[in-house]
Amino acid sequence: MTIRNILGFIATLAIFVVAVLIGRALWVHYMYEPWTRDGRVRAEVINIAPDVSGAVVQLPVHDNQMVKKGDLLMQIDPSHYQIAVEQAQAAVGARKAELQMRIDDAKRRADMDSLVVSKESRENAAHTANSAQAQYQQAIAALDAAKLNLERTRVVSPVDGYVTNLNVFRGDYAIAGSPRLAIVDSHSFWVDGYFEETKLPRVRIGDEADMRLMSGGVMRGHVESIARGIYDRDNPQGSNMLADVNPTFNWVRLAQRVPVRIKIDSVPDGMLLSAGTTCTVVLKPSRR
Repeated sequence: MTIRNILGFIATLAIFVVAVLIGRALWVHYMYEPWTRDGRVRAEVINIAPDVSGAVVQLPVHDNQMVKKGDLLMQIDPSHYQIAVEQAQAAVGARKAELQMRIDDAKRRADMDSLVVSKESRENAAHTANSAQAQYQQAIAALDAAKLNLERTRVVSPVDGYVTNLNVFRGDYAIAGSPRLAIVDSHSFWVDGYFEETKLPRVRIGDEADMRLMSGGVMRGHVESIARGIYDRDNPQGSNMLADVNPTFNWVRLAQRVPVRIKIDSVPDGMLLSAGTTCTVVLKPSRR
């Protein structure tokens, strides 16, 4: 065997060993390093429904518009509710006058001699005054409710965010409790990374994370929490509260994915965040 053959054999063996080592390193990285391509950008989405029913007379927003907390989203026709307030105010005035009359009557009867007015009559006058007092308080409560309904004709944004799924137009009749649009809270974005259970031993709360969006941007964050349970599709609950286990004969057992919540610490300038978009999450395990 010549020197050239020996050197060729050694070079081939070295390349083979290096290839095996690189392949093993890539396999270990793919199987056990804490990273996943199954990441989702999430945000708090608030359904906006009017608290009172009526025709929409103002709609100063449009779909995907940025709004601030307290901005008007829609105005329900306040005419009927203004009339209800006026009626409640009139009822309060009537109950107040009746209460004063009953109090004066009870005082007069209390000051009269027992030979002129019986004890039963005085007690009845006092009870009537107490009843008038309760009716007066009830009228005040009804007035407060009417004022609240009038105030609730203005539907305002509870948070800073973006209008989405706008499903109402000027002139529509809005029904109390029926959502007509949603607000995506601009301060609530986070990322859910779905990590295979084989990688969970290297995931710790506080670990730094890089989140690479498919659009090309990279965000920084850290692990905020790890889910403590996922739904078992193969083990549903039976009608008698016992586990309904079906026999399975799978040769390959796939690792389950567990949600890990990532808090976003920094977002590059100009990056557009949209709830539901996908990203790759790479964790940097802390030294322990």
